[in-house]
Formats: sequence, C-alpha cells, structure tokens
Amino acid sequence: MTLPADGHVHSEWSWDAARGSMERTCARAVDLGLPAIAFTEHLDHTVWTVALDTLAPGAYLATLADPDGVLTPPVFDVSGYLEAVQACRERFPNLRILSGLEMGEPHWHAAAAAKVLGAGRFDRVLGSVHCLPAGDGFTEPPGLYRLRAAEEVVREYLAEVARMAAGSDLFSVLAHIDYPVRYWPEQAGPFDPHAFEDEFRHALRVLADSGRALEVNTKVPLHPEVVRWWRQEGGAAVTFGSDAHDPTGLAFGFGPAADMVQAFGFRPGRHPCDFWTAP
Repeated sequence: MTLPADGHVHSEWSWDAARGSMERTCARAVDLGLPAIAFTEHLDHTVWTVALDTLAPGAYLATLADPDGVLTPPVFDVSGYLEAVQACRERFPNLRILSGLEMGEPHWHAAAAAKVLGAGRFDRVLGSVHCLPAGDGFTEPPGLYRLRAAEEVVREYLAEVARMAAGSDLFSVLAHIDYPVRYWPEQAGPFDPHAFEDEFRHALRVLADSGRALEVNTKVPLHPEVVRWWRQEGGAAVTFGSDAHDPTGLAFGFGPAADMVQAFGFRPGRHPCDFWTAP
C-alpha cells in the first residue's frame, strides 16, 4: 500500500526542532515513497512556563527558556522559510511539497496569526492547543499534570480545543486532539478515552460543524474510538501527521493508521495532498 501524505512535519524552521532538516526530510520522503509532505512549522505567540524539572538533563527545550522556565517563542522567519521550501521543490521535483504552519492557540492570537498568514502562501494550516492557563500564565501538559488531577487536565484541554474550533477560522486541520495523552502520568493508570467520551464528542462535533478535517496524529497512535466518534459526529475528512521534528520520525506508524481510518470508511482523494474523506 502506498503511504498517505505526511501533513504535519517540522524542520529547522520550527523553533523546537533542534535536529530538523527540510532537505534531509525531503530525501527521506523520497526513500519512503511518500507522495507528498507538508512542512507545518510552529507559529506560536503564547508565552508559557516550561516545567524544567520534568525534562531530561540537557534537554533542548530547557535551553530556550529563561532561568524561571518562561519560554517566549521566537518570531517566525516567513521569507526564509518559503525560500527553503522553494529550494526543496526544485531539488526534489517528484515530491509534492506543501508549505504550512502549525498555529498554536490561534483563537488567542488572531491578529498576530493572520498577519503571518498574509505574508506568504501557506498550503496547509493546522490549529493546535499546546498550553492551558495556569495561575498567572500558561503551561503545557507536563506542568499541568503536576497542578491538577489528570482527568481534569484532559477535560480542560478538550474544552479549549472546542473553543479554538469555534473561535478561529484561520486553520483547516485540527492537529493532535489527544495531545495530553503524550504526557499522561503513569500513576493515573492506562489512558481510557471512554472516560472522556462526552468531551471528545463535543470537540469533534464543533470541528465537524465547521467543515474542517481531523488529523490522525501518529506520534502517539490516535485511539480508534476517537475516529469512530468523529464519523458519528459528522466528521467527513481526515489527514495524517507524524509530527516529526527530525527526518527519522517521518511517516511513523502510517501503515496501521491508514488501515484504521479505512475501517471507518475514509478513502484517499484523487490527488496525494487531498484529505481522506468518507461519504
């Protein structure tokens, strides 16, 4: 089976991709036989606090924060990024390369995000929630799990996803709806999506009503029940995203993911970059 396009990839143009390389990722895509790839680089405006003591010694993320753990995402270099995309298109003419962004919390930063979108052409735009409010600031799930019960973090996260879907029209694909699962605390026991079915369904229903696509992110395999609920709530399209931050992660787990979504009736489009859709 031909692997689907990877619609969520990061390169050196993402501030957190220390081992990213657009050129080497394109070369790996060709080796894997991928039909297309989208470099959806991070566009973040939320200043957030990193839980430094949850990181491994020497972790790259720690080097980006100040001594108190406060991380201010750098300004995205639109022109440099788009020039790199064009250079890779010329070097790899048989690979369809999409430009793109992964916008963090675009409903909180509408004007700033829209300004970047207006500065160039972006073929694939993802919307993501990475942070939630915590005290006087914001933090990601590793820090949130230390402040609140694990179940509360997931419910708050899914509620924010629904608010983003309802409050921003700047993106076409919802990325990693299960982002907190990556950091789910071991002491909380195995993660069971059924415990959050109502919250998942609400977020999925709001997204479906907006006519957008759900990403099947394979960094941590998306539970099949979420895709089932997506269909039941009216979701008509999916994309696939490895969320790779270096070339080795490209298209990770795509074979099983494609089989899974096909079991729920989703089929490839006519062109490699098309969303997979279901009647």
